[in-house]
Amino acid sequence: MKAQIVSRDPSSILVQIQIPLTGSMLGMEETILVATNAIGSIATNEALTHFDTDGKPIRIGDIKLTSKGRIAKEYQTPFGPVCVERHVYQTSDGGRTYCPLEVGARILTTSTPRFGKVVSHKYAEFGSGRVCEDLEMNHGRKIARSFVQSLSEAVGAIALAREESWTYETPIPPNAVDVVGIGVDGTCMLMCADGWREAMVGTISLYGVGERLQTTYIGASPEYGKELFYSKMESEIDRIRSHVPGAVFAGIADGAKGNWEFLKKHTDTQTVDFFHATEYLTKVADAVFPRKPKDRKTWMDDACHRLKHNKTGPKALKKEMEAFLNGQLSEEGRKKIECAHQYFSNQGHRMTYAENLEEGLPIGSGVTEAACKTMVKQRLCCSGMKWNDKGASIVLSLRCLSHSTGRWEQFWEKINRYGVPEVEWCTS
Repeated sequence: MKAQIVSRDPSSILVQIQIPLTGSMLGMEETILVATNAIGSIATNEALTHFDTDGKPIRIGDIKLTSKGRIAKEYQTPFGPVCVERHVYQTSDGGRTYCPLEVGARILTTSTPRFGKVVSHKYAEFGSGRVCEDLEMNHGRKIARSFVQSLSEAVGAIALAREESWTYETPIPPNAVDVVGIGVDGTCMLMCADGWREAMVGTISLYGVGERLQTTYIGASPEYGKELFYSKMESEIDRIRSHVPGAVFAGIADGAKGNWEFLKKHTDTQTVDFFHATEYLTKVADAVFPRKPKDRKTWMDDACHRLKHNKTGPKALKKEMEAFLNGQLSEEGRKKIECAHQYFSNQGHRMTYAENLEEGLPIGSGVTEAACKTMVKQRLCCSGMKWNDKGASIVLSLRCLSHSTGRWEQFWEKINRYGVPEVEWCTS
């Protein structure tokens, strides 16, 4: 089965291929996939040549470059490898080479941009071995794990390098947003050098009429001091604030001290996660009603309702815990209530759930809690995985782009527009 160009003009080609329609439907579909890849390969080969030069001398700034002639090189595409003869330039003194085709076509390592987009998106979701299996089974493309890793690292390096200079549009009208929920949290991952360390995840969620419209995710691999993570969060919060200046910025997190130090600087309100608070109520219920499941459930239902809907609920529950402490309790039960009492003493002023519900503000940090799982745990904490800082940073950067509403497409639009500086001077 061979595809061939039957006609061409300066702006298009006509490709022909004959596909046998025999055997089972599954067999014919496999044949059609092979044919599609054959057409794609020959068309991509032709498309790449449009970014080559005619071989005349060129200038890059004040530097004059002359062609060494056409040199063949293989590029990986969504349809298969293609070999292209293209001009490679160099100064009269030798040294590094320059390939106009690779610059103009936005080549990433040896990949076309579309294939780079496909591979790096898959790598953001699962490991290189699984990416190779998926490409072979579903796309008819067999490539090496090392290629998947090097290509994804190249894409991730661009994302990291452009975090400050590339801004992304928010695909929601400003007047549709009345609340911006800000959450930060950490979760542990296994590092090669330092063992288990805390990676940080932040979420910036836009709400309109009580409905979450979109969420932007920020992630950072484990670092001492968490300065890079907080810097990323601050930049994104400032960008969102300029887009929705009239919105209320509501901070919500668990009880960790570092979270509140950051959120107090950047949000109008700060609320401790409702479900963290109810976990402490569960400890109280277990301590007071150790062998009375019906009474335990009745008290829990009432306590959670008061906590959520009564403005005086947190203070009333704290006093109720004090009364429980004066009664007969097991040693373990007393410790549970003391722990809960301490939590309500420290966080009571942030348990403004009734007020939040009245004002349409979030009361739970479920978005951020889930982000810890989806951004970090599901990809970076699989069996046997250990990470260095570079690898973890790249995967987190890719995942945050692919999971944040509208970011992945905008990122590739910017590569398409601004190019890939890393390949301007190559070693072809």
